[in-house]
Amino acid sequence: MVLHSRYDGGGKHSLMLLRKAGLAKGNRIGFAGGMRHGLALLPAALLAVLSTGSPAQARDSLGIFEGWGAFRDPATPRCYAIAQPANFRSGAAAGGFASVGSWPRQKLRGQVHFRLSRMRGDKAAVILSIGDRRFPLVAGQIDAWASDARGDAAIIAAMRSATSMSVQSTDLRGRAFADTYALRGAATAIDAAALGCAKLR
Repeated sequence: MVLHSRYDGGGKHSLMLLRKAGLAKGNRIGFAGGMRHGLALLPAALLAVLSTGSPAQARDSLGIFEGWGAFRDPATPRCYAIAQPANFRSGAAAGGFASVGSWPRQKLRGQVHFRLSRMRGDKAAVILSIGDRRFPLVAGQIDAWASDARGDAAIIAAMRSATSMSVQSTDLRGRAFADTYALRGAATAIDAAALGCAKLR
């Protein structure tokens, strides 16, 4: 299992996007807080992938809720809600995702993680906007997180009462970019993931 410090540097998605996120190949994507790993959102049309002999078989779908999905990996164990940016179809946010995960054995719950769609500039700030609230994030080159558990809780609370959120930064070429996420279904997916790991120790 790959460990990372918190300070390390309703759509139909295609199977290609699953492969990019590591699901079809069984790859792991780093999260923060000591145990942050994730996979791209699995659409309802591709849930059949889980019943095949692919590496995805080890992961249980807990439900698809609009543009968000909830999953459980009993081997770790971990549970997470996850989504791709609303603007991924244009190619503007390809590769990005947002997730809220829990690792019960490590007593880590409700951790927020963003995979940026572009590598950020070395000194570029990463700001999460939800409604009229702004959350400065701790970021590596391509990942970003809340600075602590209190920040995670504040972000999740804001997500529950908003319709969209956006992560803004500047890339290696000095170009500003934003990854925008629709939040319809996010609260239900977050709750489903939390319930999925509620009894795991």
